[in-house]
Amino acid sequence: MYKTVKTLLIMLLLSFSLSAQVCAAAAIEINTLIEKSQAFDGQTVTVEGEAIGETMLRGEYAWINISDNTNAIGVWLKASEAQKIASFGDYRHKGDTVKITGIFSRNCTEHGGDVDIHSHSLEIIERGYNKPEEITQVKIQAALVLSFFAFLTAYIYWRRIH
Repeated sequence: MYKTVKTLLIMLLLSFSLSAQVCAAAAIEINTLIEKSQAFDGQTVTVEGEAIGETMLRGEYAWINISDNTNAIGVWLKASEAQKIASFGDYRHKGDTVKITGIFSRNCTEHGGDVDIHSHSLEIIERGYNKPEEITQVKIQAALVLSFFAFLTAYIYWRRIH
């Protein structure tokens, strides 16, 4: 009987341990972190998103920003980890999709009260790529019409002063 109870307790503890690890690994939307910042403050969180902007080196550490299309957040991490990111998102590029696990701070005393994540790990989920620029017919037509009105306005102005 004692061995059965002991075995059940060990299995119960293992299942709690495994479920806690699964919960920690599940990505949380950045907007949820910000909206419920008091509940997540000081907790280990995992977020996934596109690396945007550029790496901002600060000695042995660096700042990166990530966006998951709900919001964006700054991430403080070792510069060597930040160098794993090959592509940052901007108008012409899709940035690397990264998975960040770290400590969430809603009022980081180390960084002047900012909302941020101090990363423990960075994983590249998907590499970024160049985005081809699309010039649609609507854009071309709008440019032609606006150019016509600009030249017309300039011509009328020129005729009035001469």
